[in-house]
Amino acid sequence: MTDSRRRFLSMFVVSSASLGLASYTIRAQEAPPKPTPKPQLRDEDTGEPKIDSKAMLEANQKDIRKSIERLFQLASELKAEVEKTDSVQVLSVPMLKKAEEIEKLAKSIRSHAIG
Repeated sequence: MTDSRRRFLSMFVVSSASLGLASYTIRAQEAPPKPTPKPQLRDEDTGEPKIDSKAMLEANQKDIRKSIERLFQLASELKAEVEKTDSVQVLSVPMLKKAEEIEKLAKSIRSHAIG
């Protein structure tokens, strides 16, 4: 009786493994899925125009220039404060805050310039 159980289990395992292998090879031979079409920048139903990249770049450039002017102004103010005080002995809180603001602005300009 145990011999027939072993034989049944071994046949079951062999047949399951062969079915699994067969289904795997069939799936591997199927054609790959078709790529999805890229979304269009223009909605044909509503007729909305595409986003003007040139206008966006010009607006971005204006923002960068304004930020750079602000950065230059803050850096000049910080330089003037540093020259007035003896920063070796005293480091004022307004100077630290101005330096942090300069750092944030510089990072913002960098991120806008990168895109």
